Amino acid sequence: MANPFSIFFWLDLVDVATVGLLIWLSIRFVRRTRGRRALTGLTLLGGVYLLARALDLQLTASLFQGFFAVLLIVIVVVFQEDLRRLFEQLGTLRRGSSREDRRGVDSADAIVRAVARLAANRVGALIVLPQRESIESHVEGGIALDGRVSEPLLLSLFDPNSPGHDGAVILRGSRLERFAVHLPLSVNRAALGSGGTRHAAALGLSERCDATCVVVSEERGTVSIARDGAIQALPRAQDLALELRALRGEQEPEPRPWWRDRAGLDAALAAAGALALWLVFVPGSALTEVTVTARVKVTNLPDDLEIESIEPAEVEVRLRGLRRDLVLSEPDQVTVRVDAYLARLGRRTFALEEDSVRRPDALDIVAIDPDRIKLSLRPASAEPEAGS
Repeated sequence: MANPFSIFFWLDLVDVATVGLLIWLSIRFVRRTRGRRALTGLTLLGGVYLLARALDLQLTASLFQGFFAVLLIVIVVVFQEDLRRLFEQLGTLRRGSSREDRRGVDSADAIVRAVARLAANRVGALIVLPQRESIESHVEGGIALDGRVSEPLLLSLFDPNSPGHDGAVILRGSRLERFAVHLPLSVNRAALGSGGTRHAAALGLSERCDATCVVVSEERGTVSIARDGAIQALPRAQDLALELRALRGEQEPEPRPWWRDRAGLDAALAAAGALALWLVFVPGSALTEVTVTARVKVTNLPDDLEIESIEPAEVEVRLRGLRRDLVLSEPDQVTVRVDAYLARLGRRTFALEEDSVRRPDALDIVAIDPDRIKLSLRPASAEPEAGS
């Protein structure tokens, strides 16, 4: 028998998956937003609102509903720069990388050699590697160069005697576009730790777009890499080669457990959030009706009688409940039980009432068709005596 509850399954699965994808994209966007702490607080308030809706706390839900209506305008005003970057990112999804961008093995080797020498000599450096998103609205100044990347060129640009050594250089593919560029500074002191101005600039740009920044500390001679709103120090300068190859798609980064991988954790949070929304809002909380076919089972039949036939042997039961309760139910949970105790007094027709139907407690009975069943009974056959 086909499961009548399965009609919800695929549509609901697509619905939850779509919302989960949107939540995942939002989480990834928020991680690179300067106001992500404020947005995290708003998310917690949203969770309280959902809980109030689920528990039918009407006053609390109404209060939060009015609050969020006003807050929407505030968010547009406060986070207008971040929202603009989001739409810019959506506009660049189809833009593929050029042949020059894909051809970067030689330039990657030059970057690694130059960074290793700069770190060994404790010379500060800041290198920007743009990706799909535009960085033009986030950087200022700079001197156009448009030269081919090489180790001597990078070393000369970051030489302490060079006028532009304190700025950043922008590398795109195998070309060095500009040097002495100024980047926006991050105010996330927790992520920066003991990092200086160059680290703050690298982290600041990575918070605003998908660019990757390589930083060499002149105080400690360490190499760090900033991307996706986070910065981490590399154990060795030579490890930068692995990062650059992974960045160019030539080698996959070393896999990490999903609970330590931000993308995996974000996906789990998005799935949980989408499921919570489905459980609270329509269609998860919408009242829905469904009809199931239930088999009739006879109980308390007198010992001297046996069943010859049941007419009908199956009845249709129409159930009503929240859609989430219907999805989580199974047809086998719905049965019709007839108490045949009065059959000893000659009764053969029995009315079916709500108490006759066994079903999940969250589901209500709308109708039973037919609402009566007829039993055909006959005397029980005698058991043969032992030894006969």
